[in-house]
Amino acid sequence: MIDTIRNRLIDRILATKNENFLIAIENIFISTQKEDEISLNSEQIEMLNMSEQDIKNTNIISEKELEKEDAKWLK
Repeated sequence: MIDTIRNRLIDRILATKNENFLIAIENIFISTQKEDEISLNSEQIEMLNMSEQDIKNTNIISEKELEKEDAKWLK
């Protein structure tokens, strides 16, 4: 369903010569993109940075290992 809508919109956008219409569509995309952006607080940014460092230092475990550790901890 979403692909059909997307393709219809693309066809209409490609066919139009109405500059105001195209500007309006662009403005919709710009305003929607701003709504999709996520603001992170300093603690969240710090956690992401720590995660990146863990990955760089190969301080990682598989999901299966994590589930085992969780099960031990929950007992």
